[in-house]
Amino acid sequence: MPGIVGMISLRPPADCQSLVAAMVAAMQHEPSYLAGTYFVPEMGLYAGWIAHGNSFAARNPIWNEQRDLAVIISGECFLDAEAGIELRRKGHDLGPEKSTWLIHLYEEQGEQFFGSLNGLFSGLLIDKRKEKAFLFNDRYGIERVYIHETPDAVYFASEAKALLSILERLRSFDPEGVAQYLAVGCTLESRTLFRGVENMPGASLWTFQNAKCHKGKYFSPETWERQTVLSVPEFHSQFQQTFKRVIPRYIEFDSRLGISLTGGLDSRMIMACLPETREKSVCFTYSGERVDTLDARIARKIAAVCGLEHHSLHIGRDFFADFALFADSTVYITDGCFGILGAHEIYMSRLARQLSPVRLTGNYGGEVLRGVCNFKSEPLAYSLADAELHPAMRSSVEQVGEWKDHRTTFAAFREVPWHHFGNLQAGRSQIAFRTPYLDNDIVSLAYRTPESLRSSRTPASQLVKENNARLAAIPTDRADLGHSRGLNGYFRRCAAEITFKLDYVNNEGFPPWLSPLDPLVNGVASRLGLIGLHKHLHYRRWFKEALAPFVNGALDEACKLGSPLWNTAFLEKMAADCVRGRGNYVLEINAVLSLQSLERQLFRKLPSKLEPLTHR
Repeated sequence: MPGIVGMISLRPPADCQSLVAAMVAAMQHEPSYLAGTYFVPEMGLYAGWIAHGNSFAARNPIWNEQRDLAVIISGECFLDAEAGIELRRKGHDLGPEKSTWLIHLYEEQGEQFFGSLNGLFSGLLIDKRKEKAFLFNDRYGIERVYIHETPDAVYFASEAKALLSILERLRSFDPEGVAQYLAVGCTLESRTLFRGVENMPGASLWTFQNAKCHKGKYFSPETWERQTVLSVPEFHSQFQQTFKRVIPRYIEFDSRLGISLTGGLDSRMIMACLPETREKSVCFTYSGERVDTLDARIARKIAAVCGLEHHSLHIGRDFFADFALFADSTVYITDGCFGILGAHEIYMSRLARQLSPVRLTGNYGGEVLRGVCNFKSEPLAYSLADAELHPAMRSSVEQVGEWKDHRTTFAAFREVPWHHFGNLQAGRSQIAFRTPYLDNDIVSLAYRTPESLRSSRTPASQLVKENNARLAAIPTDRADLGHSRGLNGYFRRCAAEITFKLDYVNNEGFPPWLSPLDPLVNGVASRLGLIGLHKHLHYRRWFKEALAPFVNGALDEACKLGSPLWNTAFLEKMAADCVRGRGNYVLEINAVLSLQSLERQLFRKLPSKLEPLTHR
């Protein structure tokens, strides 16, 4: 995935330059990526970058006119119109490039600059005037920076594999990180899957000067937590104003913009507030293998109302034929944060990239605005893991439960950057990603939601109705809009909930003690046409059918390898049950095969020496 790499060290310049070039090469997953390096040996600073072409970061490094200030950026930042006007008023030439304003904003604001940034980003700012360098990331920590420190160097990279590629001592699992991954589906806080590698916290601002590092932060969620809660009328008014002001930031693009549509409320809100520049947009929906899901059918109607073309992107036979490749690529690109159950994301994102290099999505609207929580302990059989991992697994589950006291902080600063990171990372390796629901203004306002609206879908529905009545007439996949009043609306909502939950059971299956009911429930629901309306991913069925040879072969290999992570007896029983088509082991299969792929690719196959890049 596009990102940054580098090291701060007083070691010989030639050694540092070679190491940074090797880190850059380890992250060049696509031939279309742009890449380069920038070295300041007198400051002990060596950096590199990888970027999508025509992206916000494509012009790295970004200089001021005197070329004594530079920033290397990953991700994307959004400039308020008023701030742009003020910079021009003060004589700064922002030029035609998307990102040149960054360095001019630093010239005006100094170190206050970092707190004014809005977006998902990480970066390194070099101030030769003060002989300082600043390593920073977005306030949520979604644009990751992995860190390894030694007495004579600080290494950093957007992908852990870049560090592992040059530091062989890091190529082993961190037991506590693995335990967290097994228990809750991700690592927590600064923990990673790798021994000696940490994840930089959100809103970090690390200052390097005279070979010393000061670790600070430019923002804390407590700032937003201290805001006063609004009344219901005040919130509705501010929500309307804020959302309509924010959306144009995310629509602006000098080429065709891709809008990812679903049948839900969050993408509908975006469409209801589209500015007039929408003629440059194209809509698409990730759909099923052959037949369109309910999402795709609703999305097609939405696009038609807005006068935009719509495409259903389907999973084809090539996905199953090349599944082993997609699975390995997903694990490798995400450093194990997304397992083989996410193999579809790279496949679907490549299809979307053929329509547009940017994906605007309604992701995280439910989490931030309504407290929807998908961060649950994984119902994975503890018997699979080695007994020494069990205490840390139980502790992880308890820790997540303790963090849920403030719903917006939990969603924006924990669930999204930790639990959803793998999905995001896989997609961003192929296509640039935008969502307005992590905009500073929208998240800040979410903290001021009155208690009666904290889980309500009313503000979202009302925004659609007041901004585009034709879109409001189309029911969502949960029957929120459309003719949803009265007894008819009640039955529509009930039917939507029933089919939604049946799809969930069909995909995830019952827990092991109820698994004998699976064939009965799914058989009846299928005959009634109640299954397959909502979900387009069916890994449980695929593992038993199209992907059975891959799964059975990979589990057999895992049994032979005998990893110390697993209870060998349970693993062998699970492998035997899968061959016979018994039991529901989707999550266990994902854990075993994902960590097996990670170990094979990052611990055994990484090259020890890579060719350096030509400097830009």
